[in-house]
Amino acid sequence: MSLEVKEDRSGNAASDNVKGSQASKNDRNRRRRRRGGKDQSGSKAPNHRVSARNDQTDSAVNRFTNRGVYSAIDLGTNNCRLLIAKPTRQGFRVIDAFSRIVRLGEGVSQNNRLSDEAMDRTIAALKVCAEKIARRNVTCMRHVATEACRVADNAEEFVARVKAETGINLDIISTGEEARLAVMGCQSLIAPGNKNALVFDIGGGSTELIWVRVLPGGGTEMRGWMSIPWGVVNLSEEYGEPGVRLPDEQYARMVGTVKDHLIEFEEAHDISEVVRRKKTQFLGTSGTVTTLASLHLELPRYIREKVDGAWMKSEDIKSLSRRVAQMTHEERSAQPCIGSERADLVVAGCAILEAILGMWQVPSLRVADRGIREGILRGLMQTGKMPIRADRRGKNKRRRNNG
Repeated sequence: MSLEVKEDRSGNAASDNVKGSQASKNDRNRRRRRRGGKDQSGSKAPNHRVSARNDQTDSAVNRFTNRGVYSAIDLGTNNCRLLIAKPTRQGFRVIDAFSRIVRLGEGVSQNNRLSDEAMDRTIAALKVCAEKIARRNVTCMRHVATEACRVADNAEEFVARVKAETGINLDIISTGEEARLAVMGCQSLIAPGNKNALVFDIGGGSTELIWVRVLPGGGTEMRGWMSIPWGVVNLSEEYGEPGVRLPDEQYARMVGTVKDHLIEFEEAHDISEVVRRKKTQFLGTSGTVTTLASLHLELPRYIREKVDGAWMKSEDIKSLSRRVAQMTHEERSAQPCIGSERADLVVAGCAILEAILGMWQVPSLRVADRGIREGILRGLMQTGKMPIRADRRGKNKRRRNNG
């Protein structure tokens, strides 16, 4: 399965000389490193354990972290999300947040480059994040970028521009690190009694699946993971047409395209057999899953407290996914929990979700309105490092941990 590196379709003229060949090779190697090498679907995953420890288990950590203010940015292919939080004995308390659809990865699947328009939209959103970070006197931070920046040829230029124009340092993380953070952010929603869980995150440019073993005490261990190179943005660009109702056969092709990638993961881990033995939970964290949950609950507007942690029957999800896919663009836009910005993308998300539920026959799944940002915050707060504090002249006493 060719998931490691995409072909270079940047449009740059490739010369026959050695220098040109070496540059092309360097580009491919750089993108391979960003994606974390070969996806861990067919081999044993790295021994990533996610601790269930909270702050009160270590008084030394409490003395330091309770003084700090932490921030996490998850810059994906479609969304830019920020959380700012303070530690508590139970975890952390969010004191500020921001989310904006920026579609950074728009067009990347065609030419492997971030467009000027997409970068402008994203930097405008990151400027808002930078203002919030400064206003809240953040002392410890990590800000990450995922699939669009992993595959784009001009990602380094974009990262440099973000630093110059906003002061934010972006860390382009691998697919393996993205999977680890997603699990760390939502593992508390794995219900007691389960021995295994399949966590999946439907993104804009990729979909991460993580097969985890539940440890005594509530922690988890990654047994395997896969990054499928399809998310709501590039799948929509491949099969859809903005503003036009997707024909049923095109929707079926979407589902089939994603399902083809799931076969190797199933063969590597025999998930279907484990599911038949029960004590396995499916946990979905993405805008697609939370949007469908809000529609299922018939909410007049999106209410996180009702969506996060909700359970949905698989049959209800499949039925609702088909109903949403068959709506016109105007009908989807009129839904308060979808809106015009998600009206096109939600269909691709439904197809990805239907492919997952079609491959593995689970009776239900749990919805998580949490993920990478929460994983980052928990990771930062469990390091036990002294937060960075500024003196009266505005200089840092210690170097900022900025991803």
